[in-house]
Amino acid sequence: MNLVSVSEDKNIEKRIAITPELAKKYLSLGFNLSLPQNYGFHLGFQDKQYSDLGVNISDNENDLIKNANIIIQLGLPEDKKLSNFKEGQTLIGSLNTFVNKTKLDNLKAKKMNIFSLDLLPRITRAQSMDILSSQANLAGYKAVIEAFQIYERAIPMMMTAAGTVPAAKVLVVGAGVAGLQAIATAKRMGAVVFATDVRTASKEQVESLGGKFLIVEGAENLETEGGYAKEASDDFKQKQEELLSETLKKIDIVICTALIPGKVAPKIIKEEMFKNLQRGSIIYDLAAVQGGNTVFTEVDKVIEKNGVKILGEANILNKLPVSASNLYAKNVFNFISNLYDKENKKLNINLEDEIIEKTLIK
Repeated sequence: MNLVSVSEDKNIEKRIAITPELAKKYLSLGFNLSLPQNYGFHLGFQDKQYSDLGVNISDNENDLIKNANIIIQLGLPEDKKLSNFKEGQTLIGSLNTFVNKTKLDNLKAKKMNIFSLDLLPRITRAQSMDILSSQANLAGYKAVIEAFQIYERAIPMMMTAAGTVPAAKVLVVGAGVAGLQAIATAKRMGAVVFATDVRTASKEQVESLGGKFLIVEGAENLETEGGYAKEASDDFKQKQEELLSETLKKIDIVICTALIPGKVAPKIIKEEMFKNLQRGSIIYDLAAVQGGNTVFTEVDKVIEKNGVKILGEANILNKLPVSASNLYAKNVFNFISNLYDKENKKLNINLEDEIIEKTLIK
């Protein structure tokens, strides 16, 4: 079977789907693997590293697509590349089905098999394929680093002959994978960390990392069967706003990570709350690309309101593309290993397998 990956638009996406380490594994499964010239050059991966393993290097991406059985990507390719896709091919990536619905419908009309790994079920067997978790881990870490870099004071408490420098106080909004990594990173760097989440089950995880969990009085557990947060009631939102407003008076840095799959990010930091934040405070909003958790967040801009700086990037993982690519490539390989019938050397799209059934775009 011909397995390929073509270059992403590097202005949007610097990660790649196949590293040399994983190329070797695909070849060992019996795939005929082809990549375009300079596929991983921007990350330090030379064409020779791939070709020495047995990968075919091509100077024509259109031919690669036309001759492919399986195409692995990060995001959905550009329109000019999509026009070369054809019936019977399989496309695998993180395809943002809610934003790209029309384009994906057009591909389905070509009778293609399309799998989007952002739809993976949160089950034990799928953990090694879970791109959301692997990438969110890195995003949570990097968000803290970026916020600390702009914050113009020391992070840990320092006791000196000239006096004591107090530790920075960090609030993490949303204690999913990204939020928990943000808590761990901020704690390692000496900050005092608080966290809040609509899922009461997060309390134990936050406290195990040394964070203080802010719980809304009388809160219910707003967690789906799949482990994601679901939308809160108006009563809960009001109580959460009151708790946050009071907490923000003592916070220096806020890391926002709250997302609801397939929906606009919930607005958690409201305009009136900015009056409680101290001048010089920082907000890093990881939810920026889905509308942001603050009312002022703008993608790829630093916005200043009442002396508070708000940051949010379209793709923070472009600042960690090598680490992110290594993890993503392993996730995808594990997914394909589950999908591939090694004995008959073909894909086995078994819809009784929950992993395959949930990720296949129907």
